[in-house]
Amino acid sequence: MLNLEELKHFIAFAEYGTLSKAAEQLHISQPTLTRSMQNIEMAFDVPIFERSKNRIWLNDTGKLALEQARRLLDTADDSIKIVRAYHKSLKTIRIESCAPAPLWTLIPVLSDKNPSMSITSELVDMEKIIKDTICGDTELGIITKEIKEEGIRINKYCEEHLSICLPPDHPIVQTGKKEVTFEDINGYNCLLRSEIGFWAELCYEKMPASRFLIQKDNFSFEELVRSTTLPYFTTNLVRYAQEPMKAAVALPIIDTEANVTYYLIAKQTSHYF
Repeated sequence: MLNLEELKHFIAFAEYGTLSKAAEQLHISQPTLTRSMQNIEMAFDVPIFERSKNRIWLNDTGKLALEQARRLLDTADDSIKIVRAYHKSLKTIRIESCAPAPLWTLIPVLSDKNPSMSITSELVDMEKIIKDTICGDTELGIITKEIKEEGIRINKYCEEHLSICLPPDHPIVQTGKKEVTFEDINGYNCLLRSEIGFWAELCYEKMPASRFLIQKDNFSFEELVRSTTLPYFTTNLVRYAQEPMKAAVALPIIDTEANVTYYLIAKQTSHYF
């Protein structure tokens, strides 16, 4: 019977060309490698080597055996990865969300209720969330629309309302407005966080005349908020430090698209909500 470790020895011998070089690379003795080659040949039960007094090399059958050995090892590695991934999935709660804010409260709650489980989260578009939930690739999905899918449960989770933060001397603030629309702020350049899910696409769509300074790092973003007069966005679910908020006036954006309800979706059999 073929032995996986000996198959690795066989492939190493083919790659390095001699028993001595292969043994050196494998950190084993040459007699051990020689025995592996003998066992491999016995397992195939056909001659796969040509031999002279001081060396051996693969014959044509041996070259075919080498191809099969590589294929077997690849299959074995894939099988190990599949089993390990499955085992990990049994101890992992996978969440896909269309925006980050719902995760800020959901993950701590799930962690408290499931202390032995690890939790992974990913921001993806809603169509993928729905598809992955239906096929079982994610345990929980967070979307902004109600759906009716067989075998899927849906619960309202929370609401998020978008506001824009402006300096007190900003022209819009000076008008005395208490709320704004995307049309009102279109054309003003803004700070924008990266990895905010569908909110980024919405801002680009509703504010085509504006330019956005994208910040990936939270610290850098907050430092800019403290030192710049550029508008930036916040929501009722965001909890920034008080200092950068003191000098800014937060005006709610009243467009329907700027005020969303989040829904949790999961398979009917799920026990996570």
